[in-house]
Amino acid sequence: MRRTCVKDILNAENSVSEILVKGWVRTKRDSKGFSFLEINDGSCLKNVQVIIDHTPEIEAELEKISTGASVSVLGELIESPGKGQKWEVRGKAIEMLGYADPETFPLQKKRHSDEFLRTIAHLRPRTNKFGAMFRVRSELSYAIHKFFRDKGFFYVHTPIITGSDCEGAGEMFRVTSLDYAGLTRKKEEQLADDFFGKQASLTVSGQLSAEMYALSLGQVYTFGPTFRAEKSNTPRHAAEFWMIEPEVAFADLDDNMDLGEEMVKYLISHVLEKCEDDIALFANFVDKTLMDTLRNTLDNEFERIEYTDAVNLLQNCKDAKKFEYRPEYGEDLQTEHERYLTENHFKKPVIVYNYPKEIKPFYMRVNDDNKTVAAMDLLVPRIGELVGGSQREERLDVLERRIAEIGMASEDYWWYLDSRRFGTVPHAGFGMGFERMLMLLTGVTNIRDVIPFPRTPKNLEF
Repeated sequence: MRRTCVKDILNAENSVSEILVKGWVRTKRDSKGFSFLEINDGSCLKNVQVIIDHTPEIEAELEKISTGASVSVLGELIESPGKGQKWEVRGKAIEMLGYADPETFPLQKKRHSDEFLRTIAHLRPRTNKFGAMFRVRSELSYAIHKFFRDKGFFYVHTPIITGSDCEGAGEMFRVTSLDYAGLTRKKEEQLADDFFGKQASLTVSGQLSAEMYALSLGQVYTFGPTFRAEKSNTPRHAAEFWMIEPEVAFADLDDNMDLGEEMVKYLISHVLEKCEDDIALFANFVDKTLMDTLRNTLDNEFERIEYTDAVNLLQNCKDAKKFEYRPEYGEDLQTEHERYLTENHFKKPVIVYNYPKEIKPFYMRVNDDNKTVAAMDLLVPRIGELVGGSQREERLDVLERRIAEIGMASEDYWWYLDSRRFGTVPHAGFGMGFERMLMLLTGVTNIRDVIPFPRTPKNLEF
């Protein structure tokens, strides 16, 4: 007999004379002559209650079952007389599928700290909070693809192994087939014998490759893992994370800002509709202000302010002396500055644009003032930067000059420059941190808690 998911059981319209449910025991309570089991199979936040009468055979099986064990129950779906639940299963037979030692199973308590659960990342999806988190993560992934598909974008798989540094920061993980511990030759000789014959790294962004396809297919997006060898242990950074990166031909900075705002609102709306119970858990137990934040984001147009004006605002605001880092022109905004703009001053998401060219990558379009670039950062409450992007520099001579100014080797980007030699057009794009979007949606404040198996400095356990 095929099992019925708990989600489908709880949404059933009629009673069923015979039903098979399988899952993990959340709680077991024994009474005289019968037992109650709460069973969850991960299909939804809620459990299904099973009531099963004691017989010698059933009692023998129940003795082996405790919290965390997996079971199979054959029974009847009936209306529940208890409050808060429409259906329950009247069990006729039960089988333990997998034993969980009550002395060593680490999820006996109802509440565990996030810090403890990070040490058992392989088991934390069995808790309510993390089960909800990864159902939301799954639904958000689908929503991203649906958003772009409905708008006529094409999905492009860009390389994970690359020879190009998109950001120019050099914080990249090396990829090699050589045993460097046993090599004593010069670097150039070593690279000649390596798999690709040159230095290779894990990608920090699929943007440069995506641009090539936008300049062929019109509008494309990437959605995949990216890697940064940045030794940062902040709650917002991880060495491996996922990025959504659209690129649009014949688009400018205003188009880019419009797309970013539209996308954020769409994703919030979709998840609120499809993950109501899971989001309610985060609103009740993680961040009491979560629903207000999400509704405020949906209901308001995002503020747009030039970088220069944002710095002036921050320097002259009443809380300027409280900042740990003084806002200065020519410096990136710190998280505290971004949060002040979104949470204290404008009280809604903010898009800061037209940054000094010295603090932005080579591919961003230089404005007519020759001091700033057509860059944009979309900031949201609690998180700070959620989206970063720009109109891309489509002029060959300006792009070559920018590459030289930064000290990069133009020959490494010959293929990228070709797109400006042959049929160049204005185009724009951005990158959205997938995990940061999850943090916005759930109120969770540490990126380690929105990734199944987080990769951070000194952490490669699972």
